[in-house]
Amino acid sequence: MSREMTVEGVLWFVDLFDRLGITVWLDGGWCVDALLGEQTRPHADLDIMIPAPDAAVLEDALRRAGFGDVHTDDHCAENFVLGHSVRGLIDFHVFELAVDGHGVYRPGVYDWKISADELAGSGSLGGRLVRCLSAEYQVRSHAGYPLQKSDLHDLALIRDRLGVRLHDEQERLLKAWV
Repeated sequence: MSREMTVEGVLWFVDLFDRLGITVWLDGGWCVDALLGEQTRPHADLDIMIPAPDAAVLEDALRRAGFGDVHTDDHCAENFVLGHSVRGLIDFHVFELAVDGHGVYRPGVYDWKISADELAGSGSLGGRLVRCLSAEYQVRSHAGYPLQKSDLHDLALIRDRLGVRLHDEQERLLKAWV
């Protein structure tokens, strides 16, 4: 299932989220593109952050629509990929949403906290408003692992077009990449 994810494909998922009445945040490359209001590079999948109860609803709906498991090296209950031959790949990052509006990814394992401000991001794709994580979150989450060219591309855009300060290591990697 190597079908490229398009803006129309992302909006198909956004429509599904709305029909199901669930809350989902775009993450990763499509989040960056939504923050910028345009697609800036090809995407292999759609990364999402989703609260656990909504993840169960979405996973059930997608499986009934013919989506199946896609093997990844980091597969776990909070991080998995479903794929479809026409609709492409959707990469779930399941987290716990607290009453005060912050989130915790992998509670008890990593305890990766996501602030309410980071969850307050929004952008647009194809002229449509979408919920996404903030640019500051994108910078914070792109640290501590080997970055790919697509990550560096996204970070450069976040810095240059959105004016968000990068970590020193990210700046060093960008200088070496260019």
